[in-house]
Amino acid sequence: MGGFYTLFYKEILRFWRVAFQTVAAPVLTALLYLMIFSHALSRHVDVFPGVGYTAFLIPGLVMMSMLQNAFANTSSSLIQSKITGNIVFLLLPPLSHLEFFTAYVLAAVVRGLVVGVGVFAVTLWFDLPALSHPLWALAFAVLGCAVLATLGLIAGIWADKFDQLAAFQNFLIMPLTFLSGVFYSIHTLPSFWRGLSHANPVFYMIDGFRYGFFGQSDAPPLLSLAVVSGGLLVLMALALRLLRAGYKLRH
Repeated sequence: MGGFYTLFYKEILRFWRVAFQTVAAPVLTALLYLMIFSHALSRHVDVFPGVGYTAFLIPGLVMMSMLQNAFANTSSSLIQSKITGNIVFLLLPPLSHLEFFTAYVLAAVVRGLVVGVGVFAVTLWFDLPALSHPLWALAFAVLGCAVLATLGLIAGIWADKFDQLAAFQNFLIMPLTFLSGVFYSIHTLPSFWRGLSHANPVFYMIDGFRYGFFGQSDAPPLLSLAVVSGGLLVLMALALRLLRAGYKLRH
């Protein structure tokens, strides 16, 4: 497992050495979202009974930040390695496809969790949301980051240039995260949009994570856990198959 530890350490250093960009910037972005939306919508949006809008918003922003940064870590690292040509130094050593996959995904999960802790810390002075089920919150945080990290790995394998990766993020990741109930509870939506929200897998990540704070959710937490876990298994199988075949990695 020496190759795995080396690659994992390399991926951790990659984002940590530029933490001002990879950690501090997402934290600031989430703080701005909280300041704007809590001020503009706190009196106009109904959420869970007994839960203020600002407290409701904090877990959603934490989870959204974690998901976006987990995706960014694997996708940007792999596409940079492919474009600069140093991907060959990852393919030549006797690294198994499982070690390759695990090192990239675990490093992205670490980045997502670090960003999440940072966002949660700076938003506490706005409001302190309850933490009814901390283990549920932790489970959804880890699983959600793993899902988006795996999706980022697949996107990095598929993309040949930054434009393609940007399109993947702008037309898939961004809409899914913004339309997942981060800023609102879907029970306030008309029936058509509520049903459409239930088809969004990111909704279950956000909703399950929020359940860990308030013990209330729009979907049953076990259903959310099943959807997120099932999605992770499917994406893992696809990513491992692509790595095993060397798709767009070995020319």
